[in-house]
Amino acid sequence: MALNNTESHYGSLAKGLHWMTALGIAIMIPLGIIANDAPMDNPDALAWKVQLFSAHKTLGIAVFVVALVRVAWMLSQPKPAPLHPDRKLETFAAETVHVLLYGSILLVPVSGWVEHAATSGFAPILWPLGQGLPFIPKSPELAEIAAGAHIVLERVLVVSLFLHIAGALKHKFIDRDETLARMLPSGAQSQLPATSAPKPKHLAPVLAAIVVWGAGLVIGANLGAFGHADTAQTPALQLETVDTEWQTKEGQIALSITQFGNTVAGEFADWTAAISYDETAADGVAGSVEVTISIGSVSLGSVTAQSLGTDYFDAAAFPTAQFSADIVRDGETHLAKGNLTLRGVTSELEFPFDLQLDGDQAQMSGSFELDRRTFGIGDGNQDPGQLGFDVLVNVSLTAER
Repeated sequence: MALNNTESHYGSLAKGLHWMTALGIAIMIPLGIIANDAPMDNPDALAWKVQLFSAHKTLGIAVFVVALVRVAWMLSQPKPAPLHPDRKLETFAAETVHVLLYGSILLVPVSGWVEHAATSGFAPILWPLGQGLPFIPKSPELAEIAAGAHIVLERVLVVSLFLHIAGALKHKFIDRDETLARMLPSGAQSQLPATSAPKPKHLAPVLAAIVVWGAGLVIGANLGAFGHADTAQTPALQLETVDTEWQTKEGQIALSITQFGNTVAGEFADWTAAISYDETAADGVAGSVEVTISIGSVSLGSVTAQSLGTDYFDAAAFPTAQFSADIVRDGETHLAKGNLTLRGVTSELEFPFDLQLDGDQAQMSGSFELDRRTFGIGDGNQDPGQLGFDVLVNVSLTAER
C-alpha cells in the first residue's frame, strides 16, 4: 500500500493517522465525562478522580500531537476528489464537517491545555515536560474562559463526529459507493477508478465552520458555560471597612498547599486589618492588629470549590477567620503574637515580620506555617501524599497612617 495519497486513494499514513485519531477521541471523550462525574467525597475517591483526569489530559495531549501531524500531512498531500461532484450541497456539507473535525481535534485539547496551565493544582499531565505553557499565567479568570471553550468545542467535535459517521454510513448503505472504502485499511479500494472531477473550493467550508464555532461559543455563553459555577455555591461574606489608625492601601494574604506532590497556590481576596502602631516604642508591645478574613473569597486553583466544603474550610458554617495579635518590638525585630480563630478553633500563633517605615507609609511582610489538622481541616484525609499537612501563609501589605 502506497504511503502517499493519490487523486483517487488515501495513502497508508493518512489512514493510520485517521484511525489513531478516531481511537483517541473514542477513549478521551468518555474518559473526560467519567472523570468529571466521579465523586471525591473521600480520599480514595479523590485519588481515583485525579488518576482519571490525569489520564484524560495526557491522552488529550497525545491526540493533539497526532492531530497536528495529521493536519500537516493532509495539507501536503492531494485529497481524493469526491465520487459525486455533481451533488454540490452534499459536497459542501461534507467539506464543512471535515473542517470542523480537523479544527476541533486541535482546539479541544488546546483549550483544555490552557485551562490546565492557568490553573493551580489537581490532576497533573503524566509526562516530565512540566505543567505550564509559555505566556499562559496562573489566572482563575483565564482558566474559566478556557474551561468554557473546552466544553463548547468538545460538543461541536461530538456533533461533527456523528455527522461524519452518518455521512460515511450513508455512502456505504444508501449510495453503495466506495467513499468509505477509501479510508479502510483493506486493499479493496485499490480497484477504485481515478476521477478527474475538480476538487471543491475550501474557503466557503472554512467560513461555514468558523460560523459554527462562533455560534457554539455564543450559545454556550448564554447557557452559562463561562459562568462562575464553583464559586457561586458558597457566596463570600462581604466585609465592611474598618476604622483604623493605619489604613491598608494594598496587600495580600496568600497560601500554598501541597496536593499529590504539587504546590497549589491561592489567596484570600477580601480581608480587613485594623492596625495600631507606635514607632517610638523601642521594646515590648508597640501596637496591635485585628485581621478579619472572608473565607469564601479564597481562590485555590482547581480545588477552590472543594476547599470551601464542609470537610475543609466549611465556609457556610464559618464564613470568617480572625487573627488578633499584639505587635511586639525588640529593637529592629518585630513579632505578631496572638490567636488565630479558624473554622471555630482558636490556636496561638506568632511569627516574625519585616517592617519598613517611611514617614506615614509602612510596608510589612511575613510568613508562617500552619498545620491544617490543628483546625480540623481535611480530617477525612490523613494521607500527606494526597494533601500535605503544612500550609504556608505569606502576608504582605502597604499601609498609610
